[in-house]
Amino acid sequence: MQKKTIDRRWLPLNALRAFEGVAKHGSFTAAANALLISQSALSRHVIALERLTGVQLFERRPHALTLTKAGQHLLPAVVKSFDRLEYALDDIRNEGAPAQRTLRVQMPPSFAVQLAVPILRDFHRLCADVDIDLVSPHGVGPPLGDVDVAVIYSRPTVTDLVTDLLWAERLSILCSPGIAAARRGQDLAAFIEANEIVHIRLADQPRHYLWLQFARHAGLSLDVERGLVVDTAVLAAQYALRGQGIALADPTLFAEELASGSLVKPFDAAIDAGYGYYLTTPPEELGDSAIALFRSWLIERFGSRSSASHSPVQLAVSNE
Repeated sequence: MQKKTIDRRWLPLNALRAFEGVAKHGSFTAAANALLISQSALSRHVIALERLTGVQLFERRPHALTLTKAGQHLLPAVVKSFDRLEYALDDIRNEGAPAQRTLRVQMPPSFAVQLAVPILRDFHRLCADVDIDLVSPHGVGPPLGDVDVAVIYSRPTVTDLVTDLLWAERLSILCSPGIAAARRGQDLAAFIEANEIVHIRLADQPRHYLWLQFARHAGLSLDVERGLVVDTAVLAAQYALRGQGIALADPTLFAEELASGSLVKPFDAAIDAGYGYYLTTPPEELGDSAIALFRSWLIERFGSRSSASHSPVQLAVSNE
């Protein structure tokens, strides 16, 4: 079956602008006021867009207006496209002034907390005319539709995104120096049994998945289904840092804490659970010079950790 395509010459720009306004304000009345057009004209634009696509874009209820799945799919593309047009027109209007470009970059919460400051500081030194708008959504899901590039914590599977492995995660036991000193001389099994376990929740996995994999890999028969479950690696490390338990986390992510001695790695045992940090870029964005520069710079920065690059790859996204 041949795909239906829309001729670029007939793109309904006013209708798309009306759709964006209604989605942003959650109301036809508020959107009409913001766009300085009548509500009836706004409604006609949205209805025309729905007729063009052949699907409803909004669920219209007496006291609520929500996007349908089709509307949720369309909105990020519309927002990004209008943003790019706005940036380009502003550059042209301000010709002769420094052209400041803004990149919208997504990073997982723990990655952002631990690494965003040095990454963004060093990139700004290299490319002062590119500003970074950092977003760090909590929870599970694919890269946001309105970001230029995204760092994702995930297992690799197939998609149409251009995806580069920054580094493959290897998990080790991390704890406070006090806990390590108090249990010095114990073997791995006795050490785990003697301490509270902190788990990091992963999407679509059992609550204690990583510790279960670690125990199986180490050949240990232990009860690792006890203990606290948290949403991010940073929370797990903070809990361990305060001497409240032991966490299974990536030493690379907490290199500064390990170097300062606030966290220690009492055993060499480690596990590759199949997750890693990936840089994802929509293929149509690779021709953008600012995006291409940030992408190549970030890959080079983490190149010492991984020489592997996967493209294209689908991401089975999890909390990190």
